[in-house]
Amino acid sequence: MNLIAAADRNWAIGRGGDLLVRIPKDQKLFLQETLGRTVVMGRKTFESLPGRQPLYGRRNLVLSRDPAFRPKGVTVLNSLEDLLSELSGVPDEDIFVIGGESIYRLLLPYCRHAHITWLDYSYDGDRFLPDLERDPEWRLTEESEEETYFDLPFTFRHYVRVAGGRGRE
Repeated sequence: MNLIAAADRNWAIGRGGDLLVRIPKDQKLFLQETLGRTVVMGRKTFESLPGRQPLYGRRNLVLSRDPAFRPKGVTVLNSLEDLLSELSGVPDEDIFVIGGESIYRLLLPYCRHAHITWLDYSYDGDRFLPDLERDPEWRLTEESEEETYFDLPFTFRHYVRVAGGRGRE
């Protein structure tokens, strides 16, 4: 699986149920990477989408403990086992974990690649990714040239799992 997120210097990814910042180039990359693929998210992330609508052109899977949660246009799964079963037969490169914090933490052991838009700034976030820089199982393999959005420097980073990982069965 792939993880895709924007994170600041402290690995914050959100605050108050929203993204830290919206960068058009990051949103364009997200669209390019995920279009035509399967996206996996939690209920809160789904509810934060514009109009609470599924992401167009993608297979939307939502992991939720609430059995009554059944929005139109998505497949809702109530356990990790159900999710992994639903994903059987889908190539790892076609699966993108898109949030939120608890879903990233739950599925990180199954991810082999992490696509991070690195925000060179410290926000007052309340949701975080694990720090891949300090995790010996992960290595930074690519980083773009630095760009700016207004006065916010950012880069696109690609991390690869070099050890461990559960994989899918």
